Amino acid sequence: MKLFLQILVIVSSVLLALLVLLHRGRGGGLSSLFGGGMQSSLAGSSVVEKNLDRMTLFVGVVWLISIVGIGLLVKVG
Repeated sequence: MKLFLQILVIVSSVLLALLVLLHRGRGGGLSSLFGGGMQSSLAGSSVVEKNLDRMTLFVGVVWLISIVGIGLLVKVG
């Protein structure tokens, strides 16, 4: 069980990093502080962006549950 959770953490970590990198920049960071955020889009999110948000949230929850599971296994066993 512990080996399965460790593999799940590794796979979900890599997948989560890739999904976060696929997101479109929304501005509001340091670049917009210095005038780089002039091209902000006022249009709503597309279907692809919403699905990407859902997948990122799902993978994040899987990652969190597997981390908690490993923590409980280490504490008990």
